[in-house]
Amino acid sequence: MPNLPSENAITAFLAACRFNEAGLIAAIAQQHDTGEVLMLAWMDAEAVRETLATGRVCYFSRSRNRLWRKGETSGQTQALIDLRLDCDGDTILALVDQIGVACHTGRQNCFFQAIRDDALVPIAEPLIEPEKLYR
Repeated sequence: MPNLPSENAITAFLAACRFNEAGLIAAIAQQHDTGEVLMLAWMDAEAVRETLATGRVCYFSRSRNRLWRKGETSGQTQALIDLRLDCDGDTILALVDQIGVACHTGRQNCFFQAIRDDALVPIAEPLIEPEKLYR
């Protein structure tokens, strides 16, 4: 994000968010220059605040029950270009510059399964083996 928002702007953004009963909001990551949808994850208020304050995308990991700074173990980071809130306030769109692959399976994005010939199949191969991502 070229210019990081002020604390007042961050507070206003957070006030407009409608977090669910678990204190989370859905966040869609989209590559800013191509429009490719990369992934869906969750953010809590702390993750939203950190993302806006640092310009590096941070999520909330439900499986680890803690903040998850995208790329902290894999090196595949997301630099924030813009953070947008939908009309209902219950979904965030993060326009990002994805460095490396977005998916933990080593694929460019997480949406690599589709129905083909009446079966659910992968339609994209990994660009990097997961073992190399998580040494």
